[in-house]
Amino acid sequence: MAGLQRAHIIVRGRVQGVFFRAHTAEMARAVGLTGSVRNCPDGSVEIVAEGPKETLEPFLEWCRHGPPLAHVVTAEVRWEVAAGEFPTFIIA
Repeated sequence: MAGLQRAHIIVRGRVQGVFFRAHTAEMARAVGLTGSVRNCPDGSVEIVAEGPKETLEPFLEWCRHGPPLAHVVTAEVRWEVAAGEFPTFIIA
């Protein structure tokens, strides 16, 4: 787990019903991140991503814009210690 970090991201805006989760999982897998993405009852999307910080930072920047149909208003990130609980990146 040395060198790995966890980014816990809450994305708000028009982020449900626009394939945000599918695009997020595709982007994360493409760069080798593990974690999960899920829709929340309040209309936001929650992302937990683990990997090297130099990989997480560009991924976080992508999350601030999302896929073409999305309109991200905010993407709040909380940095945490990587737990290594995900073998891949999943849509929950």
